Amino acid sequence: MAEGLSDHHRRLAQQKREAITSSATALFLERGYSGTSLARIAEAAGVSKSTLFKQFPTKAALFEAIVTESWQQRSGQAPARPPAGDLRAGLVAIGRQYAELMGRPGMTALFRIVIAELPRLPELGRVQFRLGKLPYFDSVRLYLEAEHEAGTARVPDAESAANQFLGMIANFVLWPRMLLTDWNPAAQETGYAVDEAVETMLARYGTGHREP
Repeated sequence: MAEGLSDHHRRLAQQKREAITSSATALFLERGYSGTSLARIAEAAGVSKSTLFKQFPTKAALFEAIVTESWQQRSGQAPARPPAGDLRAGLVAIGRQYAELMGRPGMTALFRIVIAELPRLPELGRVQFRLGKLPYFDSVRLYLEAEHEAGTARVPDAESAANQFLGMIANFVLWPRMLLTDWNPAAQETGYAVDEAVETMLARYGTGHREP
């Protein structure tokens, strides 16, 4: 009984957390980060101030949670790095994962908040980069370095290669959405963009060798 009650409380806490982060994101977009109070977020989320303060004692902590969760998979886990040995399969997995991530409405909202507030609050940009973009980028860079070491790719500059690959995908999936409210490519179009990015990477870095 105690275990079941504990599970119930965990689910309830998670539901409240999701309501808080969702309401905060919407209010940050509407009123700006500096123009939104924690009390207003609690009201919009339908939770008490004490509940919000227990999970997020400061607005900065709440924003950090939004950034971290936005860059995670839907399961709440950080994106997994494919094993080295098959460059095409690894790039396809990473590319599809990144396209799904960049295509979420929440990711677009996060970038809009950061860009809008950047002149006044440059710290928001640093948080977005440190907790979101950089860890994801590093995981791709490390994957490409592993393929290079395995002999399945020639990647003398994995940092540059990771920028190229992620940039090709984000340029189709994310950045048009920042300016065009009706930009919503079909899954087939997004898949084609990912496949073309993979083919470009294979042409530039592939060796045609697979580990047994």
